[in-house]
Amino acid sequence: MTWLWEYDPDERHVIGGAPPAFVAEVEKKADELVRAAAAFYLDGTGYQGEGPKGGFAHVPGGFFNYLIVPRHERLYIMQVTFL
Repeated sequence: MTWLWEYDPDERHVIGGAPPAFVAEVEKKADELVRAAAAFYLDGTGYQGEGPKGGFAHVPGGFFNYLIVPRHERLYIMQVTFL
């Protein structure tokens, strides 16, 4: 498996209608967070520890709420706020 990020439940629900430049910033930051998670959880699918808590990531124009699930090797973007 490979680390990826995705919108939860789907892109339209989470970020639909946001300006394309803002969406690009969110997705760029999500890529950075996925690289960090992959480096921290080297064997994500076999991870046995307590699950990490989610977090907020600030990007130009707003922020987003995310959840990291090592056993899925996924970062889920749960909510996006465009200011």
